[in-house]
Amino acid sequence: MSTQRLEEVRSSFLADLESAGADAEAVEKVRIRYAGRRSGLLNELTAHLRELPNEKKRDYGRGLNELKKEIEAKLTEANMAVRDTVVNAEPGQIHVKGHPSTVSVGTAESRIDVTLPGTPLARGAEHPVHLVRRRIEEIFLRMGYDVEDGPEVEDDWHNFEALNIPPDHPARDDQDTFYLADGHLLRTHTSPVQARVMERREPPIRIIVPGRVYRRDSDLRHSPMFHQIEGLLVDEGITVAHLKATLETFLHALFSDEVDVRLRPGYFPFTEPSAEVDISCIFCGQKGCGVCSGSGWIEILGSGMVDPRVFEAVGIDSERYTGFAFGLGLDRVAMLVYGIPDLRQLFAGDQRLTRQFA
Repeated sequence: MSTQRLEEVRSSFLADLESAGADAEAVEKVRIRYAGRRSGLLNELTAHLRELPNEKKRDYGRGLNELKKEIEAKLTEANMAVRDTVVNAEPGQIHVKGHPSTVSVGTAESRIDVTLPGTPLARGAEHPVHLVRRRIEEIFLRMGYDVEDGPEVEDDWHNFEALNIPPDHPARDDQDTFYLADGHLLRTHTSPVQARVMERREPPIRIIVPGRVYRRDSDLRHSPMFHQIEGLLVDEGITVAHLKATLETFLHALFSDEVDVRLRPGYFPFTEPSAEVDISCIFCGQKGCGVCSGSGWIEILGSGMVDPRVFEAVGIDSERYTGFAFGLGLDRVAMLVYGIPDLRQLFAGDQRLTRQFA
């Protein structure tokens, strides 16, 4: 067997393919004979390559690769010709094997065969972020909070100014915020809804605000679009003790009564004092693991007492009323609750993930 054999196979293939024409069944037989995975002639020719002496392998191998490419290209062309024949067929021309009568296919008005069984649709399931959002909403509804919503396209006043975020704050930079041509922007947090609610409602106010937010950030733990939920309580005599009790009640209901909660000093422009809130690692029980970076604690949300300047901006008497606010990322909570390692999996649309929650 030599390069002469390659030429013989090539000539035989072209002759057989020409004889097959636009007959789908005949084209498939040609494919199996020459390119079939188990018994195709190309497999036989490839196996012979190993038996050749080294000085002949180069020429034979080059010819074999050219033959494979040619056969693959010709088969692709033949299959496209078969497809075009079916698409352009007149109604009644094509007979489906096993069907009692000819079927109308191929014309511009009738390219779908309505007599064939439809493709079954996979049963959907709730997204893990939606599941977590619903759990959190249920917890706060039981605590007497209302669920509020607001626009995702915001103005500078509600997104920054009313929340005591000065013009030179880094959050206003183009590399952090999506600005629109008309001076509006895609909201960077759900806190603007708090400002809108305080503008139109008199205290007492108890609300949570779930929704989508947008920032210029994308990596393993960040996405340009993600989900947050904010909480706000405004009334007379509200203190840090109320904030701590509320957060402990919420986090115990969300995770477990066994979870420890701690508050650390933090900084946010719209709260003073501010606190970062951690929970004891739900994966290792504070022994130290990869999720908590060996510390035994997981940062879960930010919180604080509403800054009096925020009250003044929205027309609430800061001498009479006090309040607290907090916010957390729903995507991060979903990752913790359901053990999802990569934030991007939440936005990939892969039903292998969502089917687990059916």
